[in-house]
Amino acid sequence: MTEMNPETRLLLTKAIMQILDSWRLQQEEMQRLLGLPGKVRGLTFQKYRSHFAFPEDPALDRRADYLLRIAGALRTTYPTSAQMAARWLRMPHRRFGRPPLAVMLERGEEGMVQVLADLDCTVCWDLNDNLSPPEGKALSS
Repeated sequence: MTEMNPETRLLLTKAIMQILDSWRLQQEEMQRLLGLPGKVRGLTFQKYRSHFAFPEDPALDRRADYLLRIAGALRTTYPTSAQMAARWLRMPHRRFGRPPLAVMLERGEEGMVQVLADLDCTVCWDLNDNLSPPEGKALSS
């Protein structure tokens, strides 16, 4: 979301708020997922839903991007049931040993990456590519 015009930033803010609302998150959960500082009042979230864009902040932009990608992956996973996304986020998950939402809330960006990687295998491929040695180089034992 960095370096975009105010209208685009506002549309993206509204989209993210719609996603968080569709997941039936509490205000505190939204604040923690977005990494917003301090105690954000309910009125601020109402403004985000209608006419106020998120502040320009690289950390917030990354988190928003992860949330958009997680929402997209959930739409692909559950194309016929939008309610399943909210349910999936709150059900204990076999890989995490707890609900994906808890992973994201406890681990922040790292937890979002974990959840996204579970939903979208291409994220794992990208992560593994970054860990692979350069061409022609072998991993040392």
